Amino acid sequence: MSMNQLDQLKQFTTVVADTGDFESMKTYRPQDATTNPSLILQAAAKPEYRHLVEQAVAEMKATGATGAALTESILDRILILFGLEILKIVPGRVSTEVDARLSFDTAATIAKAHQLIAAYEAEGHSRGRILIKIASTWEGIKAAEALEKEGIHCNLTLLFSFAQAVACAEAGVQLISPFVGRILDWHKAATGQDYQGDEDPGVISVRGIFNYYKKFGYQTEVMGASFRNKGEILALAGCDLLTISPGLLAELQASNEPVQARLTAAEAAASDHEKITLNESDFRFMMNEDAMATEKTAHGIRAFSADIVKLEKLVAEIVG
Repeated sequence: MSMNQLDQLKQFTTVVADTGDFESMKTYRPQDATTNPSLILQAAAKPEYRHLVEQAVAEMKATGATGAALTESILDRILILFGLEILKIVPGRVSTEVDARLSFDTAATIAKAHQLIAAYEAEGHSRGRILIKIASTWEGIKAAEALEKEGIHCNLTLLFSFAQAVACAEAGVQLISPFVGRILDWHKAATGQDYQGDEDPGVISVRGIFNYYKKFGYQTEVMGASFRNKGEILALAGCDLLTISPGLLAELQASNEPVQARLTAAEAAASDHEKITLNESDFRFMMNEDAMATEKTAHGIRAFSADIVKLEKLVAEIVG
């Protein structure tokens, strides 16, 4: 009996579940799991996960905190409680995201990361199983650079450009999450064209980043994210990691068509990349020249921030 596409893909690439839904993780057996404010909001609003939100509220109210401090502590505790449940399911790492509203504050991002790691360690989990998820702004990348030196590993998210990828590699971050599908969305809206497989702008972007990293020996892992269709995933087979939503995991599991590695060290070595170094002004200018990356990074931060506000309102209703 031939293997399904999901099992074939796992031979080339580490598969990560892009969800806050525990049952999906149990079904598809990913190595790692990643969440974001939008996924946590969706999960927290479901009756089967309501107890985790209520547990966070009860625990934090018992500390005597009030007002904004109480709300912040409850939100952090919700993230930790979801993360703890995920760690029971996946054998690898869980990514826990820093509040997107801190995306332009290096010091505050570092402080929040310290709080999150301390909470996991207090529950008996080593920092080696946790990735702190931070937006790929200059400030976020600088925060990640400092955290990595402390042995706190980071997942740089909302990444849309080569400039962001280069800066992350130079900062020595553990992992980046280039958003394949959102790059496709922007180009489809801008041109009115549809793109498939190797012609997909998101696929082209991730292939370029992967080849650059491997050619120059960067240890930063590349995890393609935010997929719109199965074709994007198959075109990136061989990438270090791919984080995939439950719907697309189901499509892969339902097919036995052959899967081949599309990203390889040999292709990377033969690529025509030249090594570059970016300081802050170089980075900001390259981002400014990339309308897609500028718009999608800003939009992503706004969207995640809005969902955090919605989560705060959900918490406020329970606190009463």
